[in-house]
Amino acid sequence: MTLNAQTYWAEHAWLGGVVEPGVLITTSGSGRVTAVEPGVPGPPVGAVSLRGLTLPGLANAHSHAFHRALRSVAQVGGGTFWTWRTGMYETAALLTPDTYYALARAVYAEMALAGITCVGEFHYVHHGRGGTRYGDPNAMAEALIAAAGAAGIRITLLDTCYLAAGFGERPEGAQLRFSDGTAEAWAERADALRPTVTARLGAAIHSVRAVPADALATVARFATDRGLPLHLHLSEQPRENEDCLRAHGRTPTALLADHGALGPRTTAVHATHLTDADIALLGRSSTATCLCPTTERDLADGIGPAGSLRAAGSPLCLGSDSHAVIDLLAEARGVEHHERLRSRVRGHFTAGQLLRAASEDGHAALGWPEAGRLEPGGLADFTTVALDSVRTAGPPPRLALEAAVFAATAADVRHTVVGGLHIVRDGDHQLVHDVPHALRTAMAALRATR
Repeated sequence: MTLNAQTYWAEHAWLGGVVEPGVLITTSGSGRVTAVEPGVPGPPVGAVSLRGLTLPGLANAHSHAFHRALRSVAQVGGGTFWTWRTGMYETAALLTPDTYYALARAVYAEMALAGITCVGEFHYVHHGRGGTRYGDPNAMAEALIAAAGAAGIRITLLDTCYLAAGFGERPEGAQLRFSDGTAEAWAERADALRPTVTARLGAAIHSVRAVPADALATVARFATDRGLPLHLHLSEQPRENEDCLRAHGRTPTALLADHGALGPRTTAVHATHLTDADIALLGRSSTATCLCPTTERDLADGIGPAGSLRAAGSPLCLGSDSHAVIDLLAEARGVEHHERLRSRVRGHFTAGQLLRAASEDGHAALGWPEAGRLEPGGLADFTTVALDSVRTAGPPPRLALEAAVFAATAADVRHTVVGGLHIVRDGDHQLVHDVPHALRTAMAALRATR
């Protein structure tokens, strides 16, 4: 993802927590920002004009790309997270490296249209049907990395250890595709993956349900020894807590702490049903929390303690998880809105704090600390939100950030730049020219394999 040096002129840009008018952003052929100059009244000759509010690129810190195939389909009937999971397993059973590449490419292109410049893919569909290994044991992971590159965004491939169907239960059905048998075998396979210019690697513990206690330390050491981010699902459902207490006499958070899985490189996803002691453990260890409000609502998970986690010292980031929608602006305001519902008081998070969760802190959780800020030396990854749509028109320029975070949607994203390359221009993806068609085609191909 390199090109000749390019200059962009942003009508407004969010710099260091302040909205500035007329900002010139110069990028290098290596995909970095070389200069940021506010106060430029109009676009100089040769500069690409970005009308609206330009923000650092958004980081989707938690994605399961194949869940996109469940959108709308999963709305038929009621049930719980556990009944939804049955349909998810049925979809996972259909994937091949080729169909997963096509679907993920379309999903990642949809993310680019939503202003997302980097995705954390929590990847656990490793093997063929029945658990049969592909000739390349990492064929599915490589398909995801290639798909992100083809869609023009960065990826952190969070290779996920998944060994059990529950506490003391062997995997079965679609879960056989997820398991390497042992944590050591998982580590050997995952260690064969290699990063690229636009793809970095991480590790993941699916959950304390899916990774036995005696294997947790193996995964944690794998990430620590290689300096990789470590992500994990945590206490998404009360049943997980109840089963863990029954099996170990500990909450999932305490069990993870016992085995060295918490810390500043770790991100706990959801963290919905926590005790006060759990929150304190996450905060003291500087473990980040990835909140996925649209999924947590869609799956009837519950409302996570975002304010308490932040107060305890856990940095917050955001993900679209099951892709009920792909809209990081909706995820950001969802954090504030959930706190309002819980407390019946408004104003827990400012627009700036929510945007940092969606950009800088999300990139940090994914192992891209040089992204998420518009400053010299940083990655030239940014996105522009329209300020003249029916959702955003009207507020004065000084409230442009509030308009973007609390009113705009993914449909208001006009431009997305990754590594200095104009991936989305005036709302059109430049690499995947018809994203809806790509989504329809990929999902039809997936259904045809039933």
